[in-house]
Formats: sequence, structure tokens, C-alpha cells
Amino acid sequence: MSNYPLSYKISWPLRFLQPSVAGRAEGFLPAHAKFLPPPARSVRLAFVGDISAVANRRAPACDAQLATLLASADLVVGNCESPVVARPRAGLRTRLGTHHAMTSEFLAGAIAAVGIEPSRLVVSLANNHVLDQGIEGYDETLAALAGLGIRTIGTQAGLTSVTVGSLRIGFAAFTQWRNADAVSFAGRAVMADEFFAARGNGNEAATDLTCVVPHWDWKFRHFPHASTRALALRLAEMGVGLVVGHHAHVVQPVERIGETVVAYGLGDFLGTAFARQPWPGRIGAILVAEVSADDATRGRTASIRMVPFYRERDGDRERLVPLEAVSGSLGAKAQTRWATIFGPS
Repeated sequence: MSNYPLSYKISWPLRFLQPSVAGRAEGFLPAHAKFLPPPARSVRLAFVGDISAVANRRAPACDAQLATLLASADLVVGNCESPVVARPRAGLRTRLGTHHAMTSEFLAGAIAAVGIEPSRLVVSLANNHVLDQGIEGYDETLAALAGLGIRTIGTQAGLTSVTVGSLRIGFAAFTQWRNADAVSFAGRAVMADEFFAARGNGNEAATDLTCVVPHWDWKFRHFPHASTRALALRLAEMGVGLVVGHHAHVVQPVERIGETVVAYGLGDFLGTAFARQPWPGRIGAILVAEVSADDATRGRTASIRMVPFYRERDGDRERLVPLEAVSGSLGAKAQTRWATIFGPS
């Protein structure tokens, strides 16, 4: 049913317990980077990682500093890792955690808690879990998100144009992986091959910036696979200006290819695995991208910041706190892991 290689499946349990830092660390950016002089006019985009209720029975608590940051963004973009349904159809598998689900009430409470208004949120549905509650669950998800006023991408191969301030931004999303058969995914979640085949057909309206949100790479590996970096190069060669990935469930580095900024993975925004997940998977990042709206540099990314946070347990929910607020030996380990990916601050 799924398209994961056997070696990938075998490695999953070990990497969940001990996320890997193996791989090439050369050529990546620090957590903060400036590419242009500060523009007189700009649009602020904030990107968050995978959103799920798996590790939360209640909406999360969120540190005021993080909520203020997200509230300051003109648009927030994330990955909807769980179908949004009133009641799971895959009951046992949902209880075991292999299939995801969340209610619209949970999602509404969660985004309110972290300072995101539904009208400023765009979520991708191009991910391996989108059919976890079947085709009926997929249809219910579309209706639930529309009812909340949340825009979606990743259900069609073309660009979805969103006006953000004075800029017109074209969003697209695709998934490299699926948990269901190809026939079920067809026409519902854009696969990588479908996305690349559709691009460059000349039928897309002009935008100031093209942003792609891929669900790619291998889980629980902090440094992207060579094949993932090759996909990033293809996107850069196609003229995509900003690429922000998901799926690894751990924070991954940022690279600049020409003028294309590629953030390979932001980790989880809300826990997608078990409530007692090991500490490296609890480190997440919010990517803040300032995009120029000046005439001379319109649509170019002026600067980026990867803002680290940590998902603490708080009873039957999670609490999102800045990484520097985590104390003791755990905080030291988490800071060291962040420095391994982005270098010393």
C-alpha cells in the first residue's frame, strides 16, 4: 500500500528513539541570515511544522513570546498532518497511533492558543497521513478546514495564488510518501512526480514569489538525504523562491541555492508521535521569512530566522516554550543539538 522502501521501514523504530545526526553538514546556513538590505516594505511569512493531535488531548499551551511571533506574521503556513474528522473511522489504528485524526474543535483551539487566526493560515494536505481516515475522512477534512476559514494547498498540482499584503504569492505542495495506495491518492494529494510533471506547462498566472511545501526526506534524520537535496536543486532551477519542507519530524538545516531558500524540515509543531517522545523530536522551529515588497527586489527573500522552541509535556497536552527556556541537562542537550544543525549562535 505505502511506497516506503523496506530499509526505511526497518530503520524507523531506532531512528525514532535516536534521531540521526549523520550526513553532510557542509553548505548550510546559520539560523539567522540576511540576503538583502532591509527593504522599506516587506511581507512576513511564518512557517510551522507538522500539526497533529496525536500527543495532545487538549489544545496546547504556548509561551507568550512564541504566540506574539506568530501573531505578527502576515501569513502562517504549516502541514496538516492529521485528517480533521468528528470521529475516527480507523478506530483501533488511531488509538495505536499509526493513523492520525483530530477534531475541528481541537484544531481551532490549538491555533487560537498559539496566536494564529484561521484567515491567516494556509495548510498543506499533501502528506502521507491525509487518507488515514479513508476517502470519506479526506472529504470531511476539506469541509472542516473550509468551515474554519483555513486555506489548503497540495490537493492540486498547480499554484494556489494568495494575496499577502501587496504581494501575490503562489503556493504549491507535494508529498514524496504515501501510506495508502496510489489510486486512492490520485486527485486528492499531489505526489512528487505529479508536481514536477505539471510544472512549466505555461498555464500558471504570474506571481511575485513561488513557495513550495514538500513532504519529503526520511524521518528522524537531522540532515537531508542526497536525493532530497537533488529535489531542492530541481525546485531552484524551476524558479521556486522559497521551499519549506516537512515529514522528518526533527529540525533540519537551511540551504540557499542561488536565490532560492530551502528549509528542509521544521520538525513537529504539535506532536505527531507518542506523548512520551524522546527529547530530540521535541525540538521544533518556526521559520520567519521577510519577503521584500520593494519594486527593485519584489518577491525576493530579504532575511530568514529559524526560531527554536521545545514541546514540553503538560499533563494531557503539550506546552510550547522557547528553546532557551528549557533548563538543566535537558536544555543543554537540546541547545547542543540545535548548534549541531545550525552552528553556534
